Amino acid sequence: MSTASLPPRPGPRTRLASALPLVPQPVTRFLVTEAGSGFLLLAAAIAALIWANVPGDSYETVWETTASIRLGEWGITLDLRHWVNDAAMAIFFLTVGLEINREITVGELRRGRYVLTPIFGAAGGVIVPALIYYAFNAGTPAEHGWGIPISTDTAFLLGILALFGPRCPDQLRLFFLTLAIVDDIVAIVVMAIFYTPALSMVPLIVAVALTGVLILLRWAGVWQLRWYALVGIVLWFAVYESGIHPTLAGVVIGLIVPATPVDPRFLEFLRFYGRGLIERADAARARLTVLAARATVPANDRMQDALHPFSAYVIVPIFALANAGVVINQESLSRAVQSSVTIGVFVGLVVGKTVGISLGTAVALWTKLGELPGRVRYGHLIGGAALAGIGFTISLFITDLAFDDPVVIADAKLGVLVGSAVAAVIGSLFLRYLGERLPLCMVEDDEGVPALPTGPWRDPTRP
Repeated sequence: MSTASLPPRPGPRTRLASALPLVPQPVTRFLVTEAGSGFLLLAAAIAALIWANVPGDSYETVWETTASIRLGEWGITLDLRHWVNDAAMAIFFLTVGLEINREITVGELRRGRYVLTPIFGAAGGVIVPALIYYAFNAGTPAEHGWGIPISTDTAFLLGILALFGPRCPDQLRLFFLTLAIVDDIVAIVVMAIFYTPALSMVPLIVAVALTGVLILLRWAGVWQLRWYALVGIVLWFAVYESGIHPTLAGVVIGLIVPATPVDPRFLEFLRFYGRGLIERADAARARLTVLAARATVPANDRMQDALHPFSAYVIVPIFALANAGVVINQESLSRAVQSSVTIGVFVGLVVGKTVGISLGTAVALWTKLGELPGRVRYGHLIGGAALAGIGFTISLFITDLAFDDPVVIADAKLGVLVGSAVAAVIGSLFLRYLGERLPLCMVEDDEGVPALPTGPWRDPTRP
């Protein structure tokens, strides 16, 4: 259905015709794509670097400002950076969990040989960077940071692929979206197992019980989001008090919220309530019609629709603004050049991701356990593997979990930033080069080559 044929947005028009009245339409379209999310993330990272290098300590002063939530004698006090990293990023991981849940239930992760190839690629893209980092830091206190280069930033990967990838990159985007989802699953498991310093058993038992409540809600067929949200908020506090990083509460909620298709009979209910509202419009009938409309869409899809834009365009850029600020001067650069942490992260992202994903994919293809989707060539995969070295968001996240020393954290973040930038440039150039020589817009093999026209061939642009 074309845009011109769509009905107007529900509800009366406001005095402001557009939420962004001064933004040109092409810019608005750009901002609702993966490229727009990646652009905002990049802009926030650059702003953080500039802000952190302004004379004075305003960057750290702002993000170290404390804020509290209190209820009587009980309360939580965190600085602004940890409110972003621990609370706001729980919504980001909730959207990741929702996407994983959906892909496993009705998406690409339930397919066979097409899924095994990105799974093998993701496995190689985790193991090889971790081994490279460990090789540079084995036997030192910094060896604990081996999880930093294992993850790929999905927003940057898909955004740059949309900007610089080959024409018609749908199959390639699908392949790397699946790979990034598997990559996120591994990163989440790594954080839960290897980056949890200590556990408090009573809150952990409460968290497990609340998880059971969420599973019970799903089993009972509860489709209203408010119940999952209420239990999820309490779950976040329980996980926080247990010592496990509270963002994992978001993952748990996302994995449990139902993603299975809704019974088509609910469409009949919507037709019934809709007719009633047309006959007589009142508040009660409007409420029932809205409820009937929501019941026709899986809870997972509705929660993604509500949270994904906020996560992609607000939370993740703020996270970058709060964490990407690294002081860059002659002293820090001289230290980073000699730092095994910086070198390990850089080589792990730039070399490890490219080699690991390429080798993992090759194993799946050589053993015939997997195959490539559509017209994707192995050359495309190598270019995309280089691009997967952008480990920005979760790499910065694991950096703060792995280290306490501000100097080591700064070295690791510099390795993440420089490594991600180099991987973005190499991957973009490689994909642009291959996009001209290995197009993805050819005729499908099963369609056959169309017959050539008969008669004299003339240039249609000439009379």
